[in-house]
Amino acid sequence: QVQLVESGGGLVQPGGSLRLSCAASGFTFSSYWMYWIRQAPGKGLEWVSGISLDGGRAYYGDSVKGRFTISRDNAKNTLYLEINSLKYEDTAVYYCVKAAPNVAGMTSFDYWGQGTQVTVSS
Repeated sequence: QVQLVESGGGLVQPGGSLRLSCAASGFTFSSYWMYWIRQAPGKGLEWVSGISLDGGRAYYGDSVKGRFTISRDNAKNTLYLEINSLKYEDTAVYYCVKAAPNVAGMTSFDYWGQGTQVTVSS
């Protein structure tokens, strides 16, 4: 059974840093692109970052470019997100997401973790 379990969230001050982790199980982790998606209070889902099978390619949303770094350790079946220079608007629940098997060249998401809360406050 596919499981994605996020951890590492918490309350931090503006300008601070945090490292989120996602422990994956129940599938061949190294065979899938992985993603981070977040949802701020009262707002919709926002795509944050994605990473290729071996970690060689990574993409970021405009709001986090230069501040966030996605990585993965396939030997440990773990996805990471390093978040730096935190801003108030980074406050959100952060979800670890698995890419669904490819259909007609389109990317979709089939499993989500429970999320981990990141709160930026002074």
